[in-house]
Amino acid sequence: MPTSPAADSAHDARDLRVFDAVRELLAVQGMRLSMSAVAARAGCSKQTLYSRYGCKRDLLRRAMQLHVSTATSALAVSSEKPLREILLGFALGYLEHRNQPEVRQTAQVIVAGIQEFREESKFMYLGSVETLCDHMAEWMQTEIARGRLHHDDPQFMAELLLSMLAGQDFERQRFHVPHRDDAAQRRRWAEFATDSFLRAFATHGDAVALTHKNNSRSYSS
Repeated sequence: MPTSPAADSAHDARDLRVFDAVRELLAVQGMRLSMSAVAARAGCSKQTLYSRYGCKRDLLRRAMQLHVSTATSALAVSSEKPLREILLGFALGYLEHRNQPEVRQTAQVIVAGIQEFREESKFMYLGSVETLCDHMAEWMQTEIARGRLHHDDPQFMAELLLSMLAGQDFERQRFHVPHRDDAAQRRRWAEFATDSFLRAFATHGDAVALTHKNNSRSYSS
């Protein structure tokens, strides 16, 4: 029998508390996080976690699915919107997420534990970074079919865009040297990467229009 809207809201709120707990613990414990720690942080019993999500790996998979869905939500907007508007929305969300202190710390903790948790770390990578790239490639394939993008390998296109957005900034952060540490700087970079990508892969008419539009735009920080 279908659940009521109120029941659905309670269901979602409970899931979000658990996924928030997973995210917070990953930033501190990495792959050492336990179901007991998640239960304590989320305010529920360990038995509830196992009955609702299965094992620890299944719980992590669910949390990563939510992350990827949130990260690609900008690509799910109306297909009638200009490509630049759609991609820039994705780019800004991606950079803001990657620059959250908790997210940077999580990456550092997981990398530090790769030798000890080799299989678990590989699982996390495949379920987050690779899955994000796959979702982007699916969207790009749709836009190729619609005639707004052109190339024969959307997977390469997706990987290239993510690389362009990351640039060298995350390496600068890792070595504690000056980086794009405010929203205005990140927006200029997001615009530069998005426009460069579209000049390479947008259909001819769109690419020419974009070039003319941006002749006087400065991306320098």
